[in-house]
Amino acid sequence: MGVSAAIASNPLRSRADLELAFSQLTKPLLPYYSAGGARLDLNGSGAGQAPEVAGMEGFSRIVWGLAPLAAGSAKVDDELLQLVLKGITNGSNPAHVEYWGEVADYDQRLVEMASLGLALAIAPNRLWEPLSAEAKQHFYNWLNQINSRKAHDCNWLFFHVLVNVGFYKLGLPYAKDQLEANLDRLEQFYLEDGWYEDGVNGHSDYYVPLAFHYCGLIYAALMKEVDPERAARFEERGVLFAGQFVNWFAEDGRALPYGRSLTYRFAQGALWGAYAFADALPFELGIVKGLYLRHLRWWLSQPVFSSDGILTVGYSYPNLIMAENYNAPGSVYWAFKAFLPLALPDDHPFWQAEELPLPMLPAISVQKAPHLVVCRQSGRDHIAAFNAGHLGTNEHTHTSAKYEKFAYSASFGFSVPRAEWGLSQGAYDSMLALSEGDNLYRVRRKNEETDMDGDILTSVWKPWRDVTVTTYVIAGLPWHLRIHRIETARELDAAEGGFALPLDGTLAASGQACSVIGRTGFGGSGISGIRGYERAELIQAQSNTNLMHQRTAIPTLQAKLKPGTNILIAAVYGEPGAQEEVPPEQWEEFIKLSVRDGQIRAVSPLGKEIILSL
Repeated sequence: MGVSAAIASNPLRSRADLELAFSQLTKPLLPYYSAGGARLDLNGSGAGQAPEVAGMEGFSRIVWGLAPLAAGSAKVDDELLQLVLKGITNGSNPAHVEYWGEVADYDQRLVEMASLGLALAIAPNRLWEPLSAEAKQHFYNWLNQINSRKAHDCNWLFFHVLVNVGFYKLGLPYAKDQLEANLDRLEQFYLEDGWYEDGVNGHSDYYVPLAFHYCGLIYAALMKEVDPERAARFEERGVLFAGQFVNWFAEDGRALPYGRSLTYRFAQGALWGAYAFADALPFELGIVKGLYLRHLRWWLSQPVFSSDGILTVGYSYPNLIMAENYNAPGSVYWAFKAFLPLALPDDHPFWQAEELPLPMLPAISVQKAPHLVVCRQSGRDHIAAFNAGHLGTNEHTHTSAKYEKFAYSASFGFSVPRAEWGLSQGAYDSMLALSEGDNLYRVRRKNEETDMDGDILTSVWKPWRDVTVTTYVIAGLPWHLRIHRIETARELDAAEGGFALPLDGTLAASGQACSVIGRTGFGGSGISGIRGYERAELIQAQSNTNLMHQRTAIPTLQAKLKPGTNILIAAVYGEPGAQEEVPPEQWEEFIKLSVRDGQIRAVSPLGKEIILSL
């Protein structure tokens, strides 16, 4: 049985199963450790950081899983443990050829120190005490560089926190004042409903659960006696956050793909394990356990491994097109943050609890802090987030695709452009793409204004200085509505994309001149032009543009726009598992819309209203 098949067959229901999963995932890595043990040198693509830093990153990210295992298990794989101890000894030794080096401001190695700080805090008997006195001093000196270096003003500040917590727990000198200053600064990023922004005007994405709350709950668990008020605040916010975050998870364990750093895969659900570790439960223990284990089971059944059992860069299959500039081959092992419950012994209530299904969840969850409305079609186990967009942007890879689409689906996934020429290369699912007629398209990247009124999301964006688009989205499943008012001083080609439909050799299409609905064995995706569009077709996107499906077709409406004011209205359909033919006018059963007397009036499922003059 191959490595990936063995992992997929792991039932993942007990602590022993989780420990086995860690072993199954780390055994294939052992041949890739450097001679001195200080680097995990995986074959593959390059990244923004130098190769030696990427190797150190791979080394440190395994420790996110090894430290909890070492803390909670009577026995630990001695080969891996000895390799890591050897790597710490040599990597922190300035005289060794594999020395991890002097660290600069904003250095990637500052991020990688965090797992080592956690190891000092929770597993010193296995990852500190076995070191020689000289090795301990070298290790401390190397980590202590974090206290004299600048970190990015965002989730990175928590990495400094974890290192100093590790120092504190060992009774070593630590930067008390800087620790408190960084904790205070992190709290300034708090918004509402448990959400943080990732730095000033930053996005609210998976860095909230996998960095802010994950590290915050670790801090609460380890420093409660020293800093009880802050620990209680972190716990309270974490519990509050879970009430919205749970809506990002489907019944089968998959999570909503949204934002950057998605190649960290099952780190998406690491927070559920952190709740158990910190004994700060937002739901009944069995519900938290179910969320945690179903998520792991879903991920470990996906084809995300190389032929020799190494996790690859990508999402639900190997894919470099969607990767970040900072994704080296070993970066993916931030997924090991999900192994934190290994720190809990077999007799802990978490492992003794019966696994329970999701709690009762609403069909529509309005989440103002991340600018999302999350909808759930329970009969199809389909969740999708509808997005108002953001006032700012950044230079991370594919930012417009990862943060500015109108909708993100946990079943259909979302797509990123492969190149710049045309609709097939651009893969513009869940977007309005505009071109000056040269087949080069622009999409929403940032907004002049955004607003949410219940399940109606509004944004104003300017793809050119003399083009203003006002977009209204009425959230819902399986149909949602989009209205665009486009004021333009130039002629434009418009293309409105629906959900990307996975292709499996069974594609059937139906529709009329201005509507198209495609069906495959996966389900159905379609789009219906109500006003302003001229034709509809299924655009076969270039391969590997979608994060979840290698080959897709995107139902797309197209139109030519004249200078002046143009109104476009479309109803968009997406329903995994649906096999029956769907009439293009079915949207009328879900959305109330009238266009008459020079006025557009639309009423949302929550009873909110849009009234526009034509």
